[in-house]
Order: sequence, then C-alpha cells, then structure tokens
Amino acid sequence: MTTPTAPAPTPAAETSGLLEQARTFISEVLSLDPEQAALRGGLSVLVFVGAMLIMWGLRVLFKAATERFAAPQSEGATPRKDRGIGKWTFRIARIAIFIAAIAIVLRVWGWDLATFTEGPIGAVLGVAWRIALIIVLSLAAIEISQLAIRRLFARVADRSKNFRRAAQVRTLAPVLTGVSTTTLVIAATMMTLSEVGVEIGPLLAGAGIVGLAIGFGAQTIVKDFLTGIFLIIEDAVSVGDVVMIADFGGVVEEMSIRTIKLRDFDGTVHIFPYSEAQVIHNRTKGFSFAVFDLSIDYSSDIATALEVMKRIGEELRQEDAFKGAIMEDIEIVGVDALADSAVMLKARLKTAPGKQWTVKRAYLQRVKVAFDEAGVEIPFPHLKIVPPGSA
Repeated sequence: MTTPTAPAPTPAAETSGLLEQARTFISEVLSLDPEQAALRGGLSVLVFVGAMLIMWGLRVLFKAATERFAAPQSEGATPRKDRGIGKWTFRIARIAIFIAAIAIVLRVWGWDLATFTEGPIGAVLGVAWRIALIIVLSLAAIEISQLAIRRLFARVADRSKNFRRAAQVRTLAPVLTGVSTTTLVIAATMMTLSEVGVEIGPLLAGAGIVGLAIGFGAQTIVKDFLTGIFLIIEDAVSVGDVVMIADFGGVVEEMSIRTIKLRDFDGTVHIFPYSEAQVIHNRTKGFSFAVFDLSIDYSSDIATALEVMKRIGEELRQEDAFKGAIMEDIEIVGVDALADSAVMLKARLKTAPGKQWTVKRAYLQRVKVAFDEAGVEIPFPHLKIVPPGSA
C-alpha cells in the first residue's frame, strides 16, 4: 500500500508558521531566568564584537592593498586621492557579516533557523543567497581586474624609456578597463537570470540576433570604437598630446572607448567621437618646431637682421632654462617674402614636443630688444599728414 505524500506547505501556511514561531520565541525569551538571559546576552555581545573585529580586519586589509597595489605616481606629480580597492566588495561583505551575526544571535536565543532553509521561504532565500554571492564575486572580479590593468599598465609606462610609448600605454588602460568591466557585468547578469529560472540558452541566441540588428543600427558606435583602437595602436595620438581636430585644438585630456576629449587654452572641453576625427593634426609627436615669421622695414639692413636672429637663437639655446627644450641650432631660412610694407624673414628652432610655444615667446622677446639695439626697424602702420600746398 502506497503511503500518501503530504502536500507541500503553501506560502500562507509558511507565513502562519513563521508568525507562530516568532510568538513562541518571544514567549520563551521572556520566560528565561536572569542567569540564562545574562549568559545569552553576553554571548550575543561577543558575536557582535567578533563581527566588528572581522569588519575592522577587512578594512585594514583593503587599506593595505590600496597602499600596496595602487598605481604609482610620477615624481613631482600633484598628490591624488586613489579610490580604495574593494570599495563595493567591502560594503556588501559588511552587510553579509552583519546578517550572519544576527542569525547567530537568533540561534543563541533559541530561534530555529530551519524555518529559513526549508519550504518556499528557504527556496527564495537560497536563490537570494546565490544571487548575492554572484554579485559579490562579480564586484570583486571587476575591482581586481581594474586594479590589475591599472597597475600593469602603470608599471609598463614607468619602465618605458620612450615617453610616447608610455603615454600610449596609459591611454590603453582605461579602454581595456571598460571592456573588461562590460564583459564581467554581462556574465554576472546572465548567471543571475539563470538563478531566477530564465533559460539563458534561447536568450543568448536571441541576443545574438538582436546584437546583429543593433550592430547594423549602431555602425557609428562600432566605427568609433575600432577607430579609437587603431589610433592608439598606431600611436597617432595619446593622452597629453596637443592636437587640432577640425577647427578646435587643445590638450588630449582623455581617450575613452569611443570619444576623445580636448581641453583648450581657456579651459573649454571639446568632445569628439572618433568617427568625426577624420583628420588629426598632432603638434607634439616626436618633436616640434618654433617657427618665426619676422618682418623688417625695407630701409633696414637684411644681413644685420639675419645675423641678429642667428645670434639670439644660439644664445637662447645656451641658457640653462632652454637646454633641454631646444634640440638643434637655429635654422635661418632667410627672406621668405617681399610684402607691401615689409621684408618677411623666416627661421625656426627644433624643440622638444610641446616646448615650441615657450621657446617662441622667449625668442621673440629677445629678438625685439636686439633689433632695437641693432637699428633694425620693425614696420608698423602709421599715418603721415601732408598739408595742402606743402608738396
């Protein structure tokens, strides 16, 4: 004879049983004698003290990891506040420790925890626990991957003898960080959906079809991403370069997955998708030139002016402040044009990348003083009044 199986308890019955157990628990706690209540109270305090010590140990561990593994700063750089390692992981771990401490305290006072591990409530709590574990592990993986990428690329950049290669490596770091974070988030989302009963097989197939459709509709985004990758790999531009894109120029402040950000002299930030940066004029790759277009009066001696220009260039290169900025002797091109009211003279100095503007300002200041001393006149607009009948 087959024994009939007892029907599974309904959620309403589970809730009723839980309330009944809560009433029983409260009545038992109130009926405890003072010695038992003091003993269990002391154990509860020890549990919470232990939980606080564990939280403190984790905080010290994450702080030490931040100081040990944070990306190093270059000498002389402005001190920055690094984001703590394991920030979100620590927060969720702290909540988990607090919940575990409460569960232990309830068990100390006589609550039967089997209520939370059996039946529909236990099933829901089991799913919630697995999802929480997935979230914690995913956040830890994201933070560890970001730390590893930043640390690895910072070390490679610091050991690189070529500053262009170092800048290129630093530019790649945030791009790879974004890609790894996106990949981990997608994987965690799929695992979470699987835990709540969603079949991810058809979902992945559907995602492939939807992704293909989105790919056709989002060709510009894909183009931006690929163009940015090739710009970085080919070393066309890096963070810290001074470039011109269309009619805008500035220092490359950031290169993300699909955009490049320039900050100009007055602080304005210009943001361009890579697909719109069809032509990039890089003014600081390898070396630069400080170009001088000087105009002198037709009555001035050209040979004297050229000699002054050459002498000032040589003297400027010998100054301590410009020995590292000027790479070669001044190149005197000579007479470049005969304008309406001036003779145009051209010269240039080869400088380290980005130093051309500083060198140019210093040279022009000195050459103006030297022209005045040598009697070389720089033309300027003036008005000559001739009274009628005086000619």
